[in-house]
Amino acid sequence: MIGPDIAGIAETLGTAADTATATAQLAVETGLDVDAAYAVQTALVQRRLDRGERLVGLKMGLTSKAKMAQVGVDEVIWGRLTDAMRVPDGGTVDVAEFIHPRVEPEVAFLLDRLPEPGEPIGDFTDAVRAVAPAIELIDSRYANFTFSLPDVIADNTSAGAFVIGPWSPVPDGLDNLGVLLEIDGRVAQVGSTAAILGDPRRALDEGIRLAGRHGVRLRSGWVFLAGAATAAVPLRAGAHVRAVVEKLGTASLRASL
Repeated sequence: MIGPDIAGIAETLGTAADTATATAQLAVETGLDVDAAYAVQTALVQRRLDRGERLVGLKMGLTSKAKMAQVGVDEVIWGRLTDAMRVPDGGTVDVAEFIHPRVEPEVAFLLDRLPEPGEPIGDFTDAVRAVAPAIELIDSRYANFTFSLPDVIADNTSAGAFVIGPWSPVPDGLDNLGVLLEIDGRVAQVGSTAAILGDPRRALDEGIRLAGRHGVRLRSGWVFLAGAATAAVPLRAGAHVRAVVEKLGTASLRASL
């Protein structure tokens, strides 16, 4: 039996991203399962590396019940981050470069060394150099932001762009910090870091374990986005977005007109 055309699917998704043009879901038509979807993700990100981008970290997806419900899937997933996806704190993104961008508040970690799978949370601060508030801009390449689990994995978990606020030492507790997502000064979403697998530190352990299944090991100096603390909000042209995380501070971006 002939398997899915990994290179062809990656090319379709890459072209959709490059041209900001939505494509139809691919998994059912191509027979894509989860393992093959991660192979597509690898090929998709390799297209970026081939044009000069660098891997700078990993991101988790669907780590909250709100996100799972919002997109209709039920499994934690992971994707890759490149340097070209990073936007300076307070910087501007061009919404015309995306299909249907959405923003969500997150917690980011800066790795000091490679954590071991299953490493006790008590040893966490020895592996993580710093923590920061963050915003992730997600942008599914599928029409109507609708997809299956293999579809979204293949699409590098809808990765679009990310902003990281000021780094600070890891506080004693990260499991129940208040989170706000503000759009133009008004609160659009209210949440807690408890929505991120109960504790964002668990997201790091999951990321290490899941990525390791596919031969990917996190590196010292990488950024790790632990996942969204609230549902995502559509990003419209001209909007100012701010994520506020208790004890950690704020991160912000602006959408171009």
